[in-house]
Amino acid sequence: MKILDHLEEWLIASLMAAATVVVFIAVIHRYASGMPIPWLQDELIKINTSWAQEITIYMFVWMAKFGAAYGVRTGIHVGVDVLINRLDTPWRRKMIIVGLLAGALFTGIVGTLGAQFVYDLSHTSSVSEVLELPMWAVYSAVPLGSALMCFRFLQVAWHFYRTGDLPKHDHTHVEGIEPVAGGTPT
Repeated sequence: MKILDHLEEWLIASLMAAATVVVFIAVIHRYASGMPIPWLQDELIKINTSWAQEITIYMFVWMAKFGAAYGVRTGIHVGVDVLINRLDTPWRRKMIIVGLLAGALFTGIVGTLGAQFVYDLSHTSSVSEVLELPMWAVYSAVPLGSALMCFRFLQVAWHFYRTGDLPKHDHTHVEGIEPVAGGTPT
């Protein structure tokens, strides 16, 4: 499981870094090509960066799908549990299991329908507008991310069933920085 965890984190971080670099280059290009420096302006206008917006959108879609799975695994995915937390322990426990299994069912259905859509799309010549990427590859984020999210819901449900613990994200903890006596991190 650790390999999957690291792969998931690596993919999200790599997509974020790549999207940041692409947007940075596109913005610099846009502003630099507007500068009244004739030779620079002429050369930069020859460079086509219309692809930057399209690829950035696709990277953000992939980040969102895999980021949601990461959120389920680490306990930072959005959940509405105000009523559930007011229930007494046996009912609370049952409702948490029902909620996690409902999340797994929903994402499993989305993943299955997404896989069918991608399969059907793979038998067409549909490509993206600027980059001309096959659209089945672009939309593969839906079944892959949903399948991973379904797995994460099942993983969390199993862990909760066995231990009674849910993943909890501590907003005050920064990995790699240990608190010292007196409350000031080093």
